[in-house]
Amino acid sequence: MKTLLEPTAPEPLTEPRTVETITAMVRLLMANGVLDLPRPGAGDTWGRWTTLAGLGRRDLVLGRLAEGHTDALAILAEGGRDPVPEALYGVWAARSGGTGAVVEGGALTGTVRFCSGAQVLDRALVVADFEQGPPILLDVDLREPGVQPLPETWQALGMDASDSGDVRFDRVPVTAAHVVGEPGWYVARPGFAVGGAGVAAVWLGGCAAVLDSVMAFLLDRGSADEHQHAHFGALHTAIHEADALLARTADVVDGGSEGDPALLSALCRAAVERTARQVLDLAPEITGPTALCRDRRLPRQLADLLVYVRQHHGARDLAALGAELLKGAQR
Repeated sequence: MKTLLEPTAPEPLTEPRTVETITAMVRLLMANGVLDLPRPGAGDTWGRWTTLAGLGRRDLVLGRLAEGHTDALAILAEGGRDPVPEALYGVWAARSGGTGAVVEGGALTGTVRFCSGAQVLDRALVVADFEQGPPILLDVDLREPGVQPLPETWQALGMDASDSGDVRFDRVPVTAAHVVGEPGWYVARPGFAVGGAGVAAVWLGGCAAVLDSVMAFLLDRGSADEHQHAHFGALHTAIHEADALLARTADVVDGGSEGDPALLSALCRAAVERTARQVLDLAPEITGPTALCRDRRLPRQLADLLVYVRQHHGARDLAALGAELLKGAQR
């Protein structure tokens, strides 16, 4: 079984990195079949996650948009729906700061935050509140009148080229053809938790990218002291530990061994988030200011990782994990 840390780091993307250049690369990957990934639980979940991690290792924005598209395809397949041919998809489900979409009077209304690819995607799976019941999932054509990206809302330095601003929906008509699954299906389906582990694989690819840059710095410098050796060894160990947990989880998801896929997926996210915090802390200590100030690559990788890994909610997600573990022990 392959690991995320292949012997040779992938070629970095050409500069400048912009929303347009990243989108062009994602569409090229689509055209070449690279994003036609195995479905989670279909026998090669590890192959799926390895591809996503490799894209994140090449560039986290690239990995983010690719993961969103492939997650949307997996969700549609789980719901028995075919995607629109050649459409670039995303999944927009954020409920931040009291915002969110709602279906009222047969129309989609509201503002959704953190819509990666807001100005460049063709379609998005949008989670929306529906009457008094659970939310529904809608397959929305983003060229519809009433879909308005708000690019000024994305002011991030990390993940800057992910185009993850707000999108406002102004009475976009909704029909039965837009609805994927029953109300509440999106979060109740088995693939919901497993999809979160796929995101963690991209995060881990971003961690590996930082390690690539740190290694290149040390090799170019030609020397390292015992503290740099220790920190570098610690990061390498942490990344391989998270990698091993992802590999075990993929085997459980595919039915190769016993375990709870949802619980293990949550563990994966927690483990990779902890690894990312170690990377963000120790990588700058290894390199000092030189690599942070004289080469754009490492500080951008760190800034991207800092923003992207905050999809994990830290102590809140750990509290939910701990509660679930105790509940399982009481059964």
